[in-house]
Amino acid sequence: MDLSHKFSKKELTLLYEEVLYTILHCLGKPETNHVADPEELYAYVQKVFNMDPEEHNIILQRTQGLESPIFCLKATVKQARGILGKDVSGFSDPYCLLGIETKKQDSSGNVGTHQENKKRSKAVVKNLIPEDQTHRTQIIPQTLNPAWNETFILEFKDVENARFHLDMWDFDEVESVRHKFGELSDLHGLKRIFKDARKDKGQHDFLGNVVLHVQDLHCREDRWHNLEPRTETYPNRGQCRLQFILIHKKRATTASKTQPSYTVHRQLLQQLVSYEILQHQAGSTSWDGELSKHASTILYLHASQKDLSNFHQDMAKWLAYSKLYLILEFNSNCLLHQITSIEYQWVQGRLKPEQKAELAESFQSLLAYGTSLLQRYRIVFPLSAPNSTQRLQSLLRLLVQICKMKAFRELCTVTPDIQQMVTEALKSGTAEWFQMKKQHLKPMVKTMEECGKALVSLVTEVNADLQQCHRVWNKYFSNAMRLDLFSIAYLELQELVSCYVKEQLSQMDSGMSHLTTESLFQLYLNLQELQRMKEFLCNSEAPLELMNFHQWFKEAIPIWLQKTYTIGLERTQRAVQVDQLKPLGELNKHSTSTVDLSTCYAQMVKTWQQLDWPEPEEAFMIMVKFVEDMCRIALMYCRLIKARAEELSLSSRREEGEAANRLCVVVNNIEQLRMIILKLPSQLDWARLKQRIGDAVAPEQIQNTLHHQLQSTVECLNNEIRGVVQTLATKLEAGISRHLQELSACSDSKDPEDCITPLMKFLECEFEYLHGNLVQENFNSLLELLWNHTLETLTRAAKQQDGSLQYFRKLQFALQSLELSFHAEGCGLPKETLHTAAFTGLEKELELCSSTTRKLIQKYFSARIQQQTEANSEKYGAVTIKASYRHSEQKLRIEVLNAVNLLPLDSNGSSDPFVQLTLEPRHEFPEVVTRTTQCIKKNLHPLFDEVFDFLIPPEKCCQDGACLLLTVFDYDTLGANDLEGEAFLPLCRVLGLNEDEADSPSRVPQTRLSLMHPGNTGNEILKLLENRKGDKEAQAFAKLRRQRAKQSKEFE
Repeated sequence: MDLSHKFSKKELTLLYEEVLYTILHCLGKPETNHVADPEELYAYVQKVFNMDPEEHNIILQRTQGLESPIFCLKATVKQARGILGKDVSGFSDPYCLLGIETKKQDSSGNVGTHQENKKRSKAVVKNLIPEDQTHRTQIIPQTLNPAWNETFILEFKDVENARFHLDMWDFDEVESVRHKFGELSDLHGLKRIFKDARKDKGQHDFLGNVVLHVQDLHCREDRWHNLEPRTETYPNRGQCRLQFILIHKKRATTASKTQPSYTVHRQLLQQLVSYEILQHQAGSTSWDGELSKHASTILYLHASQKDLSNFHQDMAKWLAYSKLYLILEFNSNCLLHQITSIEYQWVQGRLKPEQKAELAESFQSLLAYGTSLLQRYRIVFPLSAPNSTQRLQSLLRLLVQICKMKAFRELCTVTPDIQQMVTEALKSGTAEWFQMKKQHLKPMVKTMEECGKALVSLVTEVNADLQQCHRVWNKYFSNAMRLDLFSIAYLELQELVSCYVKEQLSQMDSGMSHLTTESLFQLYLNLQELQRMKEFLCNSEAPLELMNFHQWFKEAIPIWLQKTYTIGLERTQRAVQVDQLKPLGELNKHSTSTVDLSTCYAQMVKTWQQLDWPEPEEAFMIMVKFVEDMCRIALMYCRLIKARAEELSLSSRREEGEAANRLCVVVNNIEQLRMIILKLPSQLDWARLKQRIGDAVAPEQIQNTLHHQLQSTVECLNNEIRGVVQTLATKLEAGISRHLQELSACSDSKDPEDCITPLMKFLECEFEYLHGNLVQENFNSLLELLWNHTLETLTRAAKQQDGSLQYFRKLQFALQSLELSFHAEGCGLPKETLHTAAFTGLEKELELCSSTTRKLIQKYFSARIQQQTEANSEKYGAVTIKASYRHSEQKLRIEVLNAVNLLPLDSNGSSDPFVQLTLEPRHEFPEVVTRTTQCIKKNLHPLFDEVFDFLIPPEKCCQDGACLLLTVFDYDTLGANDLEGEAFLPLCRVLGLNEDEADSPSRVPQTRLSLMHPGNTGNEILKLLENRKGDKEAQAFAKLRRQRAKQSKEFE
């Protein structure tokens, strides 16, 4: 019978009669999880069958008038364990006698009745039950744990008084005493021999019994029962396992008389399950096969009364559930459970031909229906629905499991290829889904704009579907059926999309440019995303219809680029128009327009990245256009932002500080823009573009287009920054110059620190303001300009020839203070930037000008000593000496050895040399007189060998500029002596000056000193000394050195 259709009214009436009859004649003790109240069950089935009260009462009365069934107890004696061993061998040969006693109890007295029941429970079956109603099992020889598994049908009528009796006996055959002694194994066996000798021949031994009230049994029961003794001799006699089923025979209902029990039960199951599914609050799809306790009770009672096996019950459930699944979809896990049970119990011979056909047809129907669900899996199992993935996974497992079943292979003549079936269904379902989406998204008004939007929406839907396939659905199909759902769907959809998009674009003819740019570009991006998903295919190298899709959009490239530029330019203009040129915060020193500008550039970069044009040469040309447009926007922004600053200054006309503040913001904005421009090569990934281009475009062309254009723009921005910074610097230079003039005019008697204080306060205030309003790089640029201006101003002030010593000390202190201020402990200009050539020259000049006369003299001799050290020529000859110092005597000993290669200064081509020894500077050695060697006539290589001792303390030798001046003269009788040359020996290097150095004469080395002429060394110092008109010491020293220089010049 086909269960897929609804029952007729007559069929429902007969089935209702059947279920009422089942409730009316229920047997046994109710299960704990079942409904015990018949009225409650009546009310439930009335709802299930949608019976009104009147009709229910009529059918119930008719059912009550039917003949009662024959009640039967289907008893299965399965096994026993731990029974007594009654034979000499220690074992028994057990068998069972069983039956039902139906004798009514005496209700006259409770005490007497109790005693009688006790006697009857100890009585044996053969004394209580007639022989024709007594059943006997087989004899299991020599065991204490027998297994029978024998089933008996025991009829009874009086349910209340029916008692089940089972006696277990040890079967004994008549044996000779000799044979029994042969089996003797222990003392217990010997006792058994003597006991057997006292009983009658052939009498069996009682092992125990089980007595149960039938009304205390459940409909189905399978458990162990203790074997009870008749006496207390052996109370523990083991256990016997019994299975009971309370069944009916000769049921009087029409359905039971006309249809097989299996068919009736299946129809009842279908009716109950249909009702249960419809009553499920969460919907049929979430129903997991769990029945209410009312339905479970009725099905349990009916199956028990009809004596249906577990296999037939499972098969009935499968047929009912599978047919209902075709109408009311529910969780297929319960179907999977049924086929698993069928497979486990499968024996083909247990089914009749019509049952086999019915089962085969149910398999094929479910396969076909399940495949149709998979074909529509997008609709049937939407991700928005709860547990949709679990439902799909269960269905896949169910279909695979059906095809693996022995029952399916044996009953179905043609076994389908489930993978092929599902693959074809998925292809067909994908095409149907695409057509449905296409129709759904088709615009009402077929303008080009609306058609473009519809195409975008369609491809968006396709991409979303494929992403769900890859991310969610594919793993379920792959795990259950080894099917690559994504590849199936992708190959089908990319072909459908390609054909449809080309068809739609071709219908637009040359009117593609009239489409809105946004729709056209979005369509390109969606197709690009669709093509990129091919990497998830098993064979990603396979040719696709979607290959070269970018060629369809070549005409749109100029439109997209122009649109991108226009949007960026308009956004920039709007950003500048509303910009109040105020810093965004303490950390962000630029204004709002740079934020919008940065977003604008980011959007243009994103457009390039999204475009990702696959043709390298064309991509290069597109990149050139992008960079050109970005540079144009940058230069336009510079003009606009400066104009905006002027506009705000004119409209407000407030104090000068606000104008300076705006200039700071302007220069910060341009600096921020410069940083954005410098990042473009990395953001636009020029390196990847060059790699893609390869040899198609010459490197010089790339350099002359992209790099040159970018560098030109950056240079323009740098010029703009420098111009604004210079404007700021000009405003501050006047203040710095004014304070430096005041410093110069300050009285010499005033402390230099007090003189510099106004300038330092001015700079501190201005620098704090500028540092708070400029980014670090622009602040440093401004500081550099101000520093150079400050150096120029100080240099001009230092050029005054009549300045006093205190005046130059003020300038020197100012230079030192300004250096610290501009460096600002590393927060300002770095040391290497501060220490320019101008700074070094000024520092040196001020150090000289601020030094005392004696300090200058020391510096002069230090310079000559340095010149002596660096001299490597003996143009004027050389003098050789030995010099040592004796600490014990505080005596400097100089031994003049000789002179060589002297210049001939006399007319005779020779000279009359002598050496003058002087300790310099004179103010350090005022009491030491000048010493002179003898004159060696007419000799250019004189040998003197004279020793001179100078009594001087060692600390004097370590003073700056302390030296021994050796002057070689040519003696002239009539005029002044001619200068041969002079040499300088630094006293700090004399051997023995350190106390730990030995002063042995034999260890004193010879020192050869090149002779020099004064030249230009120390001229600056001499000029400074000459300018100190009122300083006699300075004038005397300068005059002496000038005379010496004059002697050298005269010679030259």
